[in-house]
Amino acid sequence: MADDVPVKPVSQPDELTEPFFAAGAEGRLVVAVCTVCGDMRLPTSATCPTCLAEGLEWREVSGKGTVHTFAIMHRRYHPAWEPDLPYNIAVVELEEGPRLPANIVGVENDDIAVGMPVEVVWEREGEAPVPRFRPVA
Repeated sequence: MADDVPVKPVSQPDELTEPFFAAGAEGRLVVAVCTVCGDMRLPTSATCPTCLAEGLEWREVSGKGTVHTFAIMHRRYHPAWEPDLPYNIAVVELEEGPRLPANIVGVENDDIAVGMPVEVVWEREGEAPVPRFRPVA
């Protein structure tokens, strides 16, 4: 990559999220599940937002869901995303319940709709696998 091309700041694996990224590299979507109350969550946190317990396990989910909400970004907030303008940011509600922020790909921004059925696809940004969603036919 040329030195003058900005790099997109995307999440990188750390000790807590490594299982999420490892599964993504294999094309699988996993979510954190509280070992005390069973709450499923993304993004991941060490403490359960429902019961405040610590401890989680990773569970594979279907990767299917629906668009809960979305916005189309027309303004450049970071120079690395300027070539993508306008781009979308959506919140996808997975069939299993948790909601995940992601981009919707494979469709024009004008065709995205709340309630649209989608499925996860994995793309790379640098070294990290990034979950994105595409419409289900």
